[in-house]
Amino acid sequence: MTSPRSTRDRVRVPARLGALLSCAVLLVLLPACSAYQSPDTGMAPAGLAPLRVNAPAPDPRVGLAPGLFDAGEAAWNLRLISTTPPTEPFVGQTNSDLAFTGDYVIQGNYDGIQIWDISDPTSPESVVTYRCPASQSDVSVHENLLFVSGEGLGGRLDCGDEGVQEAVSHDRLRGIRIFDITDITAPEYVANVQTCRGSHTHTVLEHPGDDENVYIYVSGSSAVRPAEELPGCSDGPVEDNPNTALFRIEVIRVPLADPASAEIVSSPRIFGDLVAPPTHGLAPDDLLEIEEARERGAFIMEGAGQPRVLRDRQVVQLLEQIVQQRGGEGPPTAADSATLRQMLPQMAAQRAARSSSGPTQCHDITVYPAIGLAGGACGGYGMLIDISNAEAPFRLSEVADSNFSYWHSATFNNDGTAVMFTDEWGGGGSPKCRASDPMEWGANAVFTIEDGDMVFQSYYKMPAPQTTLENCVAHNGSLIPIPGRDIMIQGWYQGGISLIDWTDPASPVEIAFFDRGPVDAEVMRSGGSWSVYWYNGLIVNSEIARGLDIFELTTSEVMTQNEIDAANSVRLTQLNSQGQPIFEWPATYALARAYLDQLERHRGLNAARIREARSELARTEEMAWPAQGAALRSLADALSSDALGALDRAKVAKLADAVRDLAAAG
Repeated sequence: MTSPRSTRDRVRVPARLGALLSCAVLLVLLPACSAYQSPDTGMAPAGLAPLRVNAPAPDPRVGLAPGLFDAGEAAWNLRLISTTPPTEPFVGQTNSDLAFTGDYVIQGNYDGIQIWDISDPTSPESVVTYRCPASQSDVSVHENLLFVSGEGLGGRLDCGDEGVQEAVSHDRLRGIRIFDITDITAPEYVANVQTCRGSHTHTVLEHPGDDENVYIYVSGSSAVRPAEELPGCSDGPVEDNPNTALFRIEVIRVPLADPASAEIVSSPRIFGDLVAPPTHGLAPDDLLEIEEARERGAFIMEGAGQPRVLRDRQVVQLLEQIVQQRGGEGPPTAADSATLRQMLPQMAAQRAARSSSGPTQCHDITVYPAIGLAGGACGGYGMLIDISNAEAPFRLSEVADSNFSYWHSATFNNDGTAVMFTDEWGGGGSPKCRASDPMEWGANAVFTIEDGDMVFQSYYKMPAPQTTLENCVAHNGSLIPIPGRDIMIQGWYQGGISLIDWTDPASPVEIAFFDRGPVDAEVMRSGGSWSVYWYNGLIVNSEIARGLDIFELTTSEVMTQNEIDAANSVRLTQLNSQGQPIFEWPATYALARAYLDQLERHRGLNAARIREARSELARTEEMAWPAQGAALRSLADALSSDALGALDRAKVAKLADAVRDLAAAG
């Protein structure tokens, strides 16, 4: 599947000097820069063998049978451990994001939350089904607290399911709900914080040095609620209304000793001075749909080179308004339809005027407290944000790209030297992985971070073409702690799950996948992977329509058991993927052997020396202490000497450190 390269248009702002730690400084504070990268360039040292991947051909994801719970499946280098359908109240409702605490995974749903005990991953057990409607129920945890987003107009403060019918209501919840989950089987609703635009997503920031509070960055993308409902809310451009709820994020401070007193403490305007980003046109299949709609007489709004077919519901509402305005009764007439067609150019002009500025909100923010940075995926821009002051984040730099439609989420590599953004082209409800869709559209974009700026390196898009019955879009994922490599697992809605190696930021490659056929054989229904995250050796997937999947990595030509074992030695007590943790590996023989496996794969060290080092490791593992410690220290010193003449000096140095740590661990 190929496509012509598209011209990239980038908008960049100079970095504030000294605001970002360089890779050279990070080498002092954090593990060395990525294993196959040189400290100077971030690229693979010359002469190393590239990662060779022999993907299945033909691709088994193409042509899978449809079905809700009986769809065809295809897997490569991933093993499905279990699939658990939603509990009865949530069947047919949209599952959303995930958070983890202890042996539990918390799964958001547009109607509330589900909590699963995954201590036995072959048979997850439902421990809580908590109905509390308010799309989209984005979830995060901190210690004994659970935070849940609410944005929809029907969400109620009391979690009732009768909705809110009034245009202005003091029963409506749009913001953050706070639960005490000290007893996770019985969440206690303790507080909420209302915001002017609600919370589409949110990010929990555990700020280093502040043990008394936790912070929440709120991204609200809905319309501004009226001041009669929440005092202080208003909209409009900043130049006309300095107090507008647009062009800002909300920062909530939650005192851990008294979470009920949580409140908004600042509303940073991180979007100042941004202009409308460049955009791309319609894909070939979309243009064909427009022409077919034109032929059947559909209502089409033209504007900025992006014709758009009005949905049937929009047409009905607009025609009803026209009938009311002329004082008529009954169904719309042909004259009413003609009036609507005459109105369309003016409507398009108004829409274009509203979109002439830069973004008014972020969709998602990923904070990486260990390096003091956040990646903001903010509609038309990807941003690098300084979070050294939790209550006053500010934009360091930004990038726009005509190949991107909607910057959706961000993930840093473990070193903090690169960031990958995703593009939610089509908003998640459209089939944007068709064979004719350009590979640069709806893709991930990888940037290295250099002196506070983001420098483009490459695109990555899930490579298997999907049908028009499958909503397919780049969505949420997380790093997997394979030492010395940048490996990310990512959901693509009905494009399935893709495992990406982006250790070389200029050449990301798929190394594993899982996919199912369409949810329905006749019409497109929403489904697929909303988010998929690694947690303590498991890969957990929130399936929009089908429930909860759990996977594990399998060995292959691109992944050894030592690498998997080293990754699984990393243990977390909690995980919010948007509050990205730094991975640190305990001293294990698996870690040292994983580095040896990588040196062999990429020919970073003489093959004979690799065999000798493996033999020496095996011999020391059988020794008793203190002879074992002495032998390990001797081996570490020898490996440090080997690094001076190795092709991959950085990797051999990591190997030497891993062996030395084994000796120190006793």
